[in-house]
Amino acid sequence: MHSYTLIAPAKINLYLEIIGDRSDNYHELAMILQSIDLADEIELHSISTDTIRVHCNHPLVPTDRSNLAYRAAELMATEFPNTFAKYGGVEITITKRIPVAAGLAGGSTNAAAVLVGINLLWKLGLTQSELEELGATLGSDVPFCVAGGTAIATGRGEQLSPLPSLNNIYIVLGKYKSLEVSTPWAYKSYRQEYSDSYIRDSDNLAIRASAVHSGEMVKAILHQDAKEIAQKLHNDLEKVVLPAYPQVLQLRETFANAGVLGTMMSGSGPSVFALCESQEHAEEVKLQVKTATKNEDLELFVTKAIAHGIQIVS
Repeated sequence: MHSYTLIAPAKINLYLEIIGDRSDNYHELAMILQSIDLADEIELHSISTDTIRVHCNHPLVPTDRSNLAYRAAELMATEFPNTFAKYGGVEITITKRIPVAAGLAGGSTNAAAVLVGINLLWKLGLTQSELEELGATLGSDVPFCVAGGTAIATGRGEQLSPLPSLNNIYIVLGKYKSLEVSTPWAYKSYRQEYSDSYIRDSDNLAIRASAVHSGEMVKAILHQDAKEIAQKLHNDLEKVVLPAYPQVLQLRETFANAGVLGTMMSGSGPSVFALCESQEHAEEVKLQVKTATKNEDLELFVTKAIAHGIQIVS
């Protein structure tokens, strides 16, 4: 086959704890990540020339090397030069449905889809673990996006421990189209304000990171208890993003006032999500928030937790 179509799901953070600094200048994190069925579609085609081409239907998505999907294809070409010479380059077409610059790993999941797709296109036979390892060199979220589902992520986010998948948990997601929050800014601001609380000793860092495995959120996930999961939502980055971005804070408060199970900012924002009791409840919340905000710039989505990452359509 000379082409593949893949579905690349977004992710949300159910839990994000910043534990301390790492020697590589990243933060030591403890997170619980969840795939959702809001997804982009990625088409990969073999082309006869030794080039990489990227197309996207969204005007704000770059199509050059600054696009993570482009760099994923470039990485595969570098890692497997003989195969690249044999099969030629790839044309990547991204149909964007995940909001851009939203803290939902949209770029990372596109890159993950390209890794999975080229593995098939070039008949490389790489395992999921090998694809995750390659993905980690592109970005911390890419390994999770390959596997998907529900997982604990430690280190800088690339060390994954799968959890039982969450089923039938419906989510309303909101993001102001014109609003972006820089992830490097969010982590830098947190470091400037809260570094006094960081754990410095490497042994204690590891102990603290591993503690999430037996934490209250994991227990709630094991029991598939949506109400309890909603009560245990936690994101350290809210401490710096919400005061600096009042629109995000206001959106979070609007969700809370709509009678949801729980609400939180995802990742470094500016997306805010709310857990709901059912699809009907989620649709009601979406309508209520839309009516309350009366802002055409606000995008709202009803989505749900899913048990997988990248999927092959054809």
